[in-house]
This record gives sequence, structure tokens and C-alpha cells, in this order.
Amino acid sequence: MYDDIAMDISTPQYDKVETFVQILKIIATVSVFFVWFVRYENIRKEFKEYGLPNWVRDLVGILKISFIVMLHSGMERVVMIGALGILTLMAGAVATHVRMKNNFRRYIASVAMLAISGLILYFSIQQLSVSA
Repeated sequence: MYDDIAMDISTPQYDKVETFVQILKIIATVSVFFVWFVRYENIRKEFKEYGLPNWVRDLVGILKISFIVMLHSGMERVVMIGALGILTLMAGAVATHVRMKNNFRRYIASVAMLAISGLILYFSIQQLSVSA
């Protein structure tokens, strides 16, 4: 779909895709800030339960917040780096949950964020090819 409208960025379909991507970015941002600030105690417990050191938890938090901020850049390449970073972190989170044999309910949010960051990355790549 996005490939079909890549030739003319003034189409209503393009505007809808842009709006969709902006909504995904907002959902990702709110989710990360909620989990890493409001529910931080839960993060501490989870990393401890999985036997991961505090420095790993802190590094993941710093990276995740940094990547989320990058999603809101006006430069598509920076957005792509942010989306790829979140995608990588979420793939690691899902792999950790699977390795720990967690119930899917415990990691559905990680899967959702993996999908969201994948979509943002995909549309950012498409946007870059439109502007080229």
C-alpha cells in the first residue's frame, strides 16, 4: 500500500499513513515512559527475577528512553535508528520471556512494542525512499 502512494506524497492515503505512524510513535512513547517511570518498581523486580544485574537494567532503560526520543526527530535516519534500537531491545525482551517460559500474558506488551517499532521502521524506510 505504502509503495503505491510513494510517488505522490500529496495523496490522502499518504496523510493517513503519516497520521498512523505518528499515533504509533505516541503509543510507543507513552508506553515506555509509563513502564520505565510510573511502574519502575515492577521493572526492578522483573530484572532481578531474571537474574540480570542492575547495570543491564539501567543500560536498557537509558537505551529505550533514548531510542524513543529519537522516534520524534525530524530526520528520518534518526527515526530509523530509534525504531531499530527499540526493535532490537524488544526482540531481546521477547526472547528472554520465552527462555524463562513465561506465560504469554507477561510479554504481550513486548510483542506489541516489537510490532509497533517494526512498523515505524518500515514506514521510515519507505519515507526515505520517497524523499530520495
